[in-house]
Amino acid sequence: MVTVSIPERTMPPLDADERTCLASWLDFYRATLVGKCDGLADDQLRAESATPSSMTLLGLLQHMAEVERNWFRRVLAQEDAPPIYTPGPKRSPHDGGFDLDEGSSYDRALRVWGEEVDVARRNCADRAIDASVAFMGGQVTLRWIYTHMIGEYARHCGHADLLRERIDGSTGV
Repeated sequence: MVTVSIPERTMPPLDADERTCLASWLDFYRATLVGKCDGLADDQLRAESATPSSMTLLGLLQHMAEVERNWFRRVLAQEDAPPIYTPGPKRSPHDGGFDLDEGSSYDRALRVWGEEVDVARRNCADRAIDASVAFMGGQVTLRWIYTHMIGEYARHCGHADLLRERIDGSTGV
């Protein structure tokens, strides 16, 4: 099994400062997504939601590795980080990871995702919450990126909820 630094799924603090609150909610949703995959075999993680959607739990995890890379490396740290996954022909360049290939596996996806989360944390560690970087002709702050990522994970955790329930009836987490 792969060893990555998966955040424990705990309730974010109710009385923390803004940065701690945002980082805690992001970790909460990161752990929620991984929890939705926990205990399933690779074939179950590859199970498509329902026609016409080809969304899978494995694809969601791969996609979120790509999203972590985009916002915390390419945007925040201004790194020239190549895509991890190539989007399929029906997807936009921002939809990398959703499509699976023969080499896709949970162990690999979890390792890659965990590495991207670790890099994201390092890239955020010494930055002020209102620190900004150039983005799309303007500026974007770490605060905005945290908020965007919380929304991105929350949306995909909702998808994961439905996928997991369809696979084995499991709800919660």
